[in-house]
Amino acid sequence: MKTVILAGGRGTRIGEVTYNIPKPLIEIGEMPVIWHIMKIYSSHGINDFVICCGYKGNMIKEYFANYFLNMADVTINVKQNKMEIHDKHVESWNVTLVDTGLETMTGGRLKRIKKYVEDDTFCLTYGDDLKNVNITGLIQFHRERKRLATITVARNPDRFGVVNIDGDKVTSLKEKPLENDTWINGGYFVLEPKVLDYIHDDSTFFEHEPLNNLIKEGQLSAYKYDGLYQPLDTLRDKQRLEDLWNSGKAYWKVWK
Repeated sequence: MKTVILAGGRGTRIGEVTYNIPKPLIEIGEMPVIWHIMKIYSSHGINDFVICCGYKGNMIKEYFANYFLNMADVTINVKQNKMEIHDKHVESWNVTLVDTGLETMTGGRLKRIKKYVEDDTFCLTYGDDLKNVNITGLIQFHRERKRLATITVARNPDRFGVVNIDGDKVTSLKEKPLENDTWINGGYFVLEPKVLDYIHDDSTFFEHEPLNNLIKEGQLSAYKYDGLYQPLDTLRDKQRLEDLWNSGKAYWKVWK
């Protein structure tokens, strides 16, 4: 199974940092947040990733292109232009990096990577979302419900889109409402490839018409996540995540 990561947005809410780098490359504990997300999935046996690049996508491509070298001990013979690799500390990842456009919306980015997920069920998440979601349990839940899509729902402040649910079925989704409802879009999805047919073009927000049409057809399940969640939208958020990591209390660290 593959995991698709949306990593093309501008990250304007933390523009002090994303002016120079794309948001998924913001470092927590000296490693990019996208690395942390991939480690979460990898701990559940998923090592095949499709990354939807956009804003400063070349930097994300360069990061993974140099990953092996940067994570290994090397001896470089400058005179002979030779390099010997010693201990290597790399992951068993297969990473496909796709330029999905600078101004493309979330649905459009997903539509553009259709050929890379082919006809298989796949996971989807955002390139800045750190949660200790039981990915194995999420996938099993999705398969048991036999609906086209499953969304993880979480409890959090009302600056996020609210998901109303009845049992395990989603009944409505509202983006950033004024009232303080209970469940929000938790950002970790499992999707059948047919979901991509609900997306029209580059201007489509996946969280709007596609998800709402799935709801109308009774095809969107809700997987509840009751764990901790610290957003990454401000410099203060980044510092909180750094503090959790440095104190050994990073709730999302499920790997050894």
